[in-house]
Amino acid sequence: MTISHNVRRSMEEGGWIRRMFEVGITLKAQYGDDKVFDLSLGNPVVEPPEEFNEELRRLAQNPGKGMHRYMPNAGYPETRSAVAQTLNVETGLSFSAADIVMSCGAAGAINVVLRATLNPGDEVIIISPFFGEYVYYIDNHNGVPIIVPATEEFDLDLAAIEGAITPRTRGLIINSPNNPSGVVYSADRIGELAALLQRKQAELGTEIYIVSDEPYRHLIYDGLSYPQVFNRYDRTIVVNSHAKDLGLPGERIGYIAVHPDFPNKGELVDGMVFCTRTLGFVNAPALMQHVVRSLQGISVDVGEYQRKRDFLYSQLTELGYSMVKPQGAFYLFPKSPLPDDAEFVDALQEWNVLVVPGRGFGTPGHFRISYCVDDWVLEGAIEGFARAAERLGL
Repeated sequence: MTISHNVRRSMEEGGWIRRMFEVGITLKAQYGDDKVFDLSLGNPVVEPPEEFNEELRRLAQNPGKGMHRYMPNAGYPETRSAVAQTLNVETGLSFSAADIVMSCGAAGAINVVLRATLNPGDEVIIISPFFGEYVYYIDNHNGVPIIVPATEEFDLDLAAIEGAITPRTRGLIINSPNNPSGVVYSADRIGELAALLQRKQAELGTEIYIVSDEPYRHLIYDGLSYPQVFNRYDRTIVVNSHAKDLGLPGERIGYIAVHPDFPNKGELVDGMVFCTRTLGFVNAPALMQHVVRSLQGISVDVGEYQRKRDFLYSQLTELGYSMVKPQGAFYLFPKSPLPDDAEFVDALQEWNVLVVPGRGFGTPGHFRISYCVDDWVLEGAIEGFARAAERLGL
């Protein structure tokens, strides 16, 4: 036995996104890159804003002494201060560098938070549909994932969340705008969630935190603004990544931000700094910390993603597919025309269209489309969706 039983089981159960990515490689080798319409992976083709390129060139042409050396494990104080100042403007709260830990993307950040806060057997609630890796992140640190379905419209189901809270509940992960549905939780609903958690803490004599996973926070459409979780709950830890708002998924740069009024904040931050080191991240990438320092609040052209959303949503609904219209991120999550979503995903491959079954996000009966791709991929995929709709009588 080369790998552990736990890892083998997890590999067999999950990994749908990467599985479809591998199918795409096979199909492209067989038919050619331009004949395969891969909508499976959230790997944005929209290039970083010009401000990123300018700052990268400036640093490359004028490197500071020691620019690539170790820094404090929490990250450069100047970068953490820049993040804090931006959060102050966005929230009206009083963040400082001491509330920020730079991270290897949001994935690294979540693992650091969970490692720092979970005892064996502690429960973490996640809302389905959810980013599939959450289950494994919680398992990494001996926690127990508790999956709570969202409403039919993919909103928070407060009654279901309340029913899932036990004395072992340590935290709750929310993701808004949501991957895969694109839904943005409203300020009112977040406020109601905060009130629920405060009431349950008082009843149980426990502490329940919110981990708000926000890599799509700046990708919001139709003139909507982002409802800050920080302003509604003081036991909030935000994890963020510049993978999506700056188009830097491969650079693995993000941060953890702890509410300035989080009880025992100093010990929590110290614990996360320790875990950043001992999990092997050591620190967030030095060069990217320098680059993003001056880019807080900058993002790619959100209008480009909204245009892609509008095209795909209108085309698919005209063909008879049913879905909630996304308010952010760059995904659609339609209902599967077949009861078995994996069967429908396999059927689409007849026309070289690749999507991901909803079961990979804890919600069978749907499928995820990623539209952060070139226009020709979206346009080429429509024929496959149309022929599938015709065959299935949509």
